[in-house]
Amino acid sequence: MRAICVDDEGLILARTVSLVKKTNKFEEVESFMNALEALEYLDEEKADLALLDIDMPEMGGLELAANIKNRCPDIKIIFLTGYSEYAIDAYAMHATGYLLKPVSYEKLFSEIEYALGTGTPAVTAGAGSSNEVKAKVETFGFFNILVNGKPVVFKRSKAKELLACLVDHRGQFIARKDLFYILWEDDDYDRAKQKYFDTIIRSMKDSLEEYGISDIFEAEQGLMRIVPEKIDCDLYRFLDKDQAAIDSFRGEYMNSYTWSSETEGYLTELQEEC
Repeated sequence: MRAICVDDEGLILARTVSLVKKTNKFEEVESFMNALEALEYLDEEKADLALLDIDMPEMGGLELAANIKNRCPDIKIIFLTGYSEYAIDAYAMHATGYLLKPVSYEKLFSEIEYALGTGTPAVTAGAGSSNEVKAKVETFGFFNILVNGKPVVFKRSKAKELLACLVDHRGQFIARKDLFYILWEDDDYDRAKQKYFDTIIRSMKDSLEEYGISDIFEAEQGLMRIVPEKIDCDLYRFLDKDQAAIDSFRGEYMNSYTWSSETEGYLTELQEEC
């Protein structure tokens, strides 16, 4: 397998290459400080994974990713950036992963494993240790999360919608402010709304804790994400080309949430191609 790393900062690029090599998952790891040189390389060679800085001169990482996808449609892309506000745009590119710099080896290794589909499968509910709980997430039709076959009941509907939004972003860290504007499209992110959003976040965390699945949620430095390897999700199985999940999709995705329409359209297109 082959990976490419693109970053206009030499020291950061060297560290990224070192971390990728440390995973021992690639026979070759190529590095580029210039986006055009990376594209010229891909005109001759194929790669399985691209780790891209977003904020680069001449051609940014998002534009580079689109050009890379044209050359290598099946390539997995992980964005590395120091700016959380790019998360929504990165998601629109259907990125596999999104990490904020400085990147730790553990987080990078986890994202690479998820991208390549080589991570250790999470334990199904009722299997293995009695302390291991598996959450099943249903996104086709209406959104629901179940533990041991029973639906998780949320005290606030917005807390459930917040979790749904995190699931929709497939493990990417999302800034609080970005999440707010997804859930309340035309509202102002003033002090009162920030406090209300804090209440929604606490309510969601309390519900996950009550059902013993608090580990499916991560938060750090004002960023939040779902932990994909901790849940069994029809959306993720669909995107991993699981035929049963593909067949189960009936053109409806997370009904009731207006922001879900983009993913619904994307899934419909993918299903038609299968």
